[in-house]
Amino acid sequence: MTGPRFSAFSFVDRITHCSARRIEGHYTVPAGVTRFPASLMAEAVGQLAAWSAMAQLDFAWRPVAGLAEQTRYHRLVQPGQTMRLEADISRCDAEAVAYGGRAHFDGQCAVELVNIVGPMLPMDEFDAPEAVRTDFEMLCADGAAPGRFAGVPTPQIEPLDHTPGQRLRATLRVPRIEDAPYFGDHFPRRPVFPGTLLLDALAGLAVQLAGEAMPAQATLAPTRIDNVKIRSFTAPGTVLELEAERSSVKGDSARLKLAARNEGKAVATARIDIGPLRSD
Repeated sequence: MTGPRFSAFSFVDRITHCSARRIEGHYTVPAGVTRFPASLMAEAVGQLAAWSAMAQLDFAWRPVAGLAEQTRYHRLVQPGQTMRLEADISRCDAEAVAYGGRAHFDGQCAVELVNIVGPMLPMDEFDAPEAVRTDFEMLCADGAAPGRFAGVPTPQIEPLDHTPGQRLRATLRVPRIEDAPYFGDHFPRRPVFPGTLLLDALAGLAVQLAGEAMPAQATLAPTRIDNVKIRSFTAPGTVLELEAERSSVKGDSARLKLAARNEGKAVATARIDIGPLRSD
């Protein structure tokens, strides 16, 4: 049975195929979920690739967020829908895993990950290796109990300065351990604020700026994120400074630069495109 440690930030319900070069599985977004941002579709693909990497290295090492050349968003998954997940592994050793992958639902691609590299760190710093092995065996057999995930909270963002349509700086208050159940999964022995939730917070600033620059557009969302670099871990309770700056507007798309800093030191950087995205 799935325990609390595998309930709040785990986005693979079952692994249906696993080999050295390819892994496949699926995840159903619970029908009553309160919030499932687009970044969690990419998180699901990344977690699937991580299962392959951890199994290949006998659960002695685990990958963490590092570099992502490009993530392309095509459609938004809705509560109750099932994503079919797949990842192709091009490298896996004690230094890093490199992969690309996709998530589909209703026969159409929702998100694509291109040239992702996750550095490897010792598993026992983050979780109990035998517990992770047991989770993997469960996913490869009957799968995890459905409906585990209850959503993630809206980012606690406070504006610092704002030039409408051009630039926006704000602070992000990362939740404390007791205020965010996802730290129980990410990770049991070393709680870390998920990089995909940091990107979600940055994307929110970008959507606001793009909407100011293109006020006549329909509902806007991230359509592509390039050159993501996660440079350091963020602990629970940290206050980060976020920045989004518009680079250009072309047609129905705006391109922006993103950055997150902790006491002046870079935590993450990326570039993002914002435009209309299908959610049906």
